[in-house]
Amino acid sequence: MSKQTQGDERWCCSPVTGEPLSAEQAADLSAVFKALGDPVRLRLLSLIAAHTGGEACVCDLSGAFELSGPTISHHLKVLREVGAITGERRGTWVYYRVLPETLQQLSAVLGPAPAVATSA
Repeated sequence: MSKQTQGDERWCCSPVTGEPLSAEQAADLSAVFKALGDPVRLRLLSLIAAHTGGEACVCDLSGAFELSGPTISHHLKVLREVGAITGERRGTWVYYRVLPETLQQLSAVLGPAPAVATSA
């Protein structure tokens, strides 16, 4: 599984309805969809995105679940590995942000193909 990076051409693809995805594009995108298919990860992503300033400390996230710290850390690691979030250590805590370019690509690939302008 490859990690998504900003400007990575594998993520620049037209909607599924516009042209078929390459095998590499499908593999990369499916890894993100698979990660977001877990309810805990989807909720973590939502909590981070909705948090004031668009970032959340792991200390703010842990209390929202009846899960152990290591389990929360595992889910955050999966989201980081697929490029859905990024983390920054500040002292003893890690602060997470959603990577909007990843969400935009997921949205774009599921959207309808752009309408072709026709001249009358």
